[in-house]
Amino acid sequence: MTGARTLAGWLEYISSRHPVTIELTLDRVAEVWRRLRSGADARTTGFPVITVGGTNGKGSTCAMLEAILDRAGYRVGCYTSPHLLRYNERVRIARHDATDADLCRAFEAVDAARGDVGLTYFEFGTLAALWLMIDSHVDVAVLEVGLGGRLDAVNIVDADVSVVTSVGLDHMEYLGDTREQIGFEKAGIYRPGRAAICADADAPSTLVDHARAIGARLLRAGIDYDFTDQDGSQWRYRRFATPGGAVPPPAVATVSKARYGLPFPALRGAYQLSNASAAITALDAVADRLPVSAEAIRTGLLTAEIAGRFQVLPGRPTVVLDVAHNPHAAAVLDASLARLQGTGRTLAVFSMLADKDIEGVVRAVKARIDEWFIAPVDAARAADLPALRSALTRAAALDPTTECNGVAEAWLKAKERAGESDRIVVFGSFYTVAEVLASIGASRD
Repeated sequence: MTGARTLAGWLEYISSRHPVTIELTLDRVAEVWRRLRSGADARTTGFPVITVGGTNGKGSTCAMLEAILDRAGYRVGCYTSPHLLRYNERVRIARHDATDADLCRAFEAVDAARGDVGLTYFEFGTLAALWLMIDSHVDVAVLEVGLGGRLDAVNIVDADVSVVTSVGLDHMEYLGDTREQIGFEKAGIYRPGRAAICADADAPSTLVDHARAIGARLLRAGIDYDFTDQDGSQWRYRRFATPGGAVPPPAVATVSKARYGLPFPALRGAYQLSNASAAITALDAVADRLPVSAEAIRTGLLTAEIAGRFQVLPGRPTVVLDVAHNPHAAAVLDASLARLQGTGRTLAVFSMLADKDIEGVVRAVKARIDEWFIAPVDAARAADLPALRSALTRAAALDPTTECNGVAEAWLKAKERAGESDRIVVFGSFYTVAEVLASIGASRD
């Protein structure tokens, strides 16, 4: 036992328990989970589990699932990462952030069970979240994969349905440097005999092959289901029948279920229909245990919220917050900005971590940016000003560029420069968005 009683004390303690931040293996975390379960089947939780992985779109999909299930009357436990301002954001029970007291109880339970087993910060937090969900008697859990899938800590429990939202090049030092390698790692959350959803229309063959090899019920966007923007304000979802295991193209497939007149999600961005259709497919797959009404789906889509995913703040100039931190996410951000109405200039408050593909991110979005405000984030892995400047130069991003000592300073200078018809886009990492949100909160206080 540590004697730590405050949440800040526990977070400091669990940060110091393991010599490395990331260690991809399930052996240690699964052993501690078995001890916490005290003889119960450690692969199950007693309630349905929906696990969501993918390079981008995980958080938004989790938010929609959580909102729809909540509107359907279920007590939902939701675990996501990372957080923006408070650790409590990572664990939600019944759509409320976990309290300091509940998190401290959960950390204490994990620490007592682990003995001399070392756990990383994420593993410790994952076990605490699962323990708290069981202790809180949730009806269903929505779990976001932290990194990869096959060896991620959330994979210690068997999901009733698993979703892979997208497969892109990120975390390549851990997952491999090709989409085929990364796709295999993400497919590790699939389970035999259970629904395995892939919302990436260009699914890597390794993901498809693994799902089929283990006997998962693979449901692929564009093949087993699709979605269509009806008129710019509503959209349509369709599921296709595949008798005998055949996979006909949608043009000749029989529609087994259709939902028309669906509202666009409250979460903004051109990519959210893909996430929403994956969420609906997941819910249909567990409808026998978790039935949801059409009204719950509609209302859930309209009330789902998550900070930092193409989040547009009210007021003038328009401010967009997006945690895009890899080229795939930056390309999606670029497409969403193209759809955002406005006639003024676009100013970027931009910073990234040094181990990310900074040049690739800049290339993906540079055509939308008229002026850059760059600064290092307050993090150990932050890219410094020379690295940020070099990436912009290599990507041939147009000047002007203003260099600042910190993200808060960059934000203030961008606000001073922006006119009412302009827009400010804050992106590059969770840290970048968090620091601007903190700055906005401080100015309001």
